[in-house]
Amino acid sequence: MNPEYFVETNSLSKIYSSGKIEIAALRDVNITVKESSFLGITGTSGSGKSTLMNLLGGLDTPTSGNIKVQGKEISKFDPGELALYRRFQVGMIFQSFNLLPSYSALENVAFPLLFADVLKAERIKRAEEILDKVGLLARKNHRPSELSGGEQQRVAIARALINNPRLLLADEPTGNLDSKTSMQIVQALSELNKNHGLTIIMISHEQDLLNEFADDNIHLRDGAIANKNEMTSEQ
Repeated sequence: MNPEYFVETNSLSKIYSSGKIEIAALRDVNITVKESSFLGITGTSGSGKSTLMNLLGGLDTPTSGNIKVQGKEISKFDPGELALYRRFQVGMIFQSFNLLPSYSALENVAFPLLFADVLKAERIKRAEEILDKVGLLARKNHRPSELSGGEQQRVAIARALINNPRLLLADEPTGNLDSKTSMQIVQALSELNKNHGLTIIMISHEQDLLNEFADDNIHLRDGAIANKNEMTSEQ
C-alpha cells in the first residue's frame, strides 16, 4: 500500500452467508483517496455502496482484503481500537438525520462530546464553533422539528465534525432533500473540504452533483468498480 494515500483499500471483499447461499456485496474493490480530496461514489441500489461505507467507517469487517486510513490498517483493529477510530478519526452522516428530537441543535451537536469526557463549557463552545461553520449558529436553540430538512442535515454534519475527524463519510446525505437543498448541502461539504482540508467520501445517486463538486468519482456495479463503459450505459 502506498503511504501517500489517506484512504486505501486492497482487494476489499464482503460476502454475506445465509445457509448455503453466499451474496458478494463487494468484490475486490481497490480505491485510493488522497488527503483533503473529495471522492464521489455512485451506483444503483444493491451495488455495494453502503457496504463499502460501513467498512470504511469501521461498522463492519471485510471478508477479505484490507483497508488503510492514515497508514493504519483499520481492518485489523480490535473492538477498542475501532471504537476510538469511530469516535475521533472518522465522522459519518446518513440519509436519515438521526437527531434527538427533544434536544436543541446545539445539544445534538455537543452530544458526542459527553462520551469524550469534555466539560460542559467546552462542549458548548465547540458546538457553537461547528454550527457557525455550517451556517446554523443562529438556529442553535431550535429543536429538529423546528428546522427544515436541509437545516437538520447541517446539524447532522456539525455533529459528525464535533470531534475534529480528518475523514468524513457521507452516505446519501441528500436522499431526503429537494434538489435546491441538496445542492446547498453538497456545496457546504465542498467548502469544508476546500477550506478546512477535510477528506470526504460521499455516496449519492445524484451524479450531476458529484460531477460538479467531487475531485473524482467511482461507480459501483454488482459489488465491483465498473469501468467507464459500464458506468455510461447504466445512466
